[in-house]
Amino acid sequence: MDHWVINGFDTHIPWWFLLSLVKAVAAFAMLVVLTLFNIWFERRVVSWMQMRVGPDRVGPQGLLQSLADGVKLALKEDIVPTNADKPVFWAAPVISTVPAFLAFAVIPWGGRVSIFHHWTTLQLVDLPIGVLYILAVSSIGIYGIVLAGWSSGSTYPLLGGIRSSAQMISYEIAMGLSFAGVFLYAGTMSTSGIVAAQAHTWYIIPLCVSGIIYMISMVGETNRAPFDLPEAEGELVGGFHTEYSSLKFALFFLAEYINLVVVSCLAITLFFGGWRAPWPITTFWSGANQGWFPMIWFLAKLLIFVFVFIWLRGTLPRLRYDQFMRLGWKVLIPVSLVWLLLVAVIRQLRNAGDMDQGHLVPICLVAGVLFVALLIGLEVRERNQDERARRRRNAEDAAREQDTSGFGGGFPVPPMPGQVRPIVARRAPRTPSLALAANGHSTEESSDGE
Repeated sequence: MDHWVINGFDTHIPWWFLLSLVKAVAAFAMLVVLTLFNIWFERRVVSWMQMRVGPDRVGPQGLLQSLADGVKLALKEDIVPTNADKPVFWAAPVISTVPAFLAFAVIPWGGRVSIFHHWTTLQLVDLPIGVLYILAVSSIGIYGIVLAGWSSGSTYPLLGGIRSSAQMISYEIAMGLSFAGVFLYAGTMSTSGIVAAQAHTWYIIPLCVSGIIYMISMVGETNRAPFDLPEAEGELVGGFHTEYSSLKFALFFLAEYINLVVVSCLAITLFFGGWRAPWPITTFWSGANQGWFPMIWFLAKLLIFVFVFIWLRGTLPRLRYDQFMRLGWKVLIPVSLVWLLLVAVIRQLRNAGDMDQGHLVPICLVAGVLFVALLIGLEVRERNQDERARRRRNAEDAAREQDTSGFGGGFPVPPMPGQVRPIVARRAPRTPSLALAANGHSTEESSDGE
């Protein structure tokens, strides 16, 4: 206990409370700084990939451009649509941003260090169900997007909110199933416990299928390209935040980049050893996982994941909505279920003593390779079906374009530009009386003439 004087009164403040306060402020500051850096990093990397000049005016190498953009957004006029539900319209950005900060609380970004001569872990709080806490908090954050689209009183934001809710349901199921494999393997739901269980082998090796499924799902959960269907600017103008401006739009922007950091940190924690140093470094440096060095390895892994996110955005086109839903429901979820069953069987065999640790990793690797091959085969099969359907539609369109009758395959429609109606001979009448009437003679005159 420490002795403090506040407003003339003596008080005792526990040292753990002060350390928790310091770590909370540090985590908040780190997320904000990482957001500014990631925006700049994304613009620089995409400009490098596309061979053009990125931000280079504000600050050295354009490092302060993100800060300038934030100030610009804060000073812009705040516009609220007339038809908007104003209380919900104001609350939606806050609902999206706050859970993004809260989810980072259980992420361990380092080991034990000394702060103010007290030893503590570089983690704000260590919950025994830390991963479930992240799932719960991230599920709350999606309500902000849905409410933003509904409360705007406009069509395109509403469509973006509906898309986002369907996307969240589809990909959170596969994400939760990928977590279950880690729980079975580590025997705990605590994030620090999962990192400790990876002291010898990172889980991306034995649980490669779970890692791949999670990394696909986390891109869908963050609404990042090529899964940015809720805010597809070519279809929905801007998606759920079309009607937002000024600081409220900045909050959505902040929530997106913080979620990017959180899902990347969770992938590092679950599958890539957390804050532990990579394998080659630990072989010749025994102190690589001590002191403040683990934080360096953690940030380096985070930078690699951010680069992969940017890489995907700069190279892959946006999926169609039916392709996106099919990938989640027909590929990821079935593969996750079968893989989880296999992991449970292998763990039970090991717990019963019928299989040792040396045989466990090769079996999981072989099974993982087979499942990846199955995943690729299913995707190739779906693509072949799409290609056949596309060719069939193209053949039908080509046949329709070659139809010069002007009737569009049997329907009386006007001819298209460039089409010429063919001259069709008039059909002869079936009866003599009708034929004579067509020539201008009556049936009575014809009978007299005879």
